[in-house]
Amino acid sequence: MAWNLDSDRPIYAQLLERIQMQIVAGIYQPGEKIPSVRELAADAGVNPNTMQKALSELERSGLVITQRTSGRVVTEDLEMIKETRNQLAKEQIDEFMKRMRNLGFEKEDIIALLKNETGGELS
Repeated sequence: MAWNLDSDRPIYAQLLERIQMQIVAGIYQPGEKIPSVRELAADAGVNPNTMQKALSELERSGLVITQRTSGRVVTEDLEMIKETRNQLAKEQIDEFMKRMRNLGFEKEDIIALLKNETGGELS
C-alpha cells in the first residue's frame, strides 16, 4: 500500500498520522506488535530516523508502547484509541467544513448535500 507523502508538511507528521489511522481503523489491533522501524521505513520509502521520530511521538501520546522483549505494540487502552479516533474524525470534519465554506456553502447547504449523497441517511 503506497504511503503517498507530500512535500507540503513534515514527513514524520504524515507518518505519525498514517500509523494513527491504521490503529484507529483496526489495521493494527490493541496489543498487536507493529512492524520494526526499518520495516516501516522501507515500506514508506523514508529514512529510518524519520520513522523513528514518528514512532517516538506515538509513544509519547501513549498510543504505542515499547515492550522490552517484543518491540512496539499498540496500546490496549480502548478508550484512548476511541478518543484518538474521535479527534481524527473531528479534524477531518473541520477541514471539510472549512473547504465547503470556502466554496460558499452554508451549514444547511452542506447538510442537504450530504443527505442527498447518502440517500437521506447520515449514519
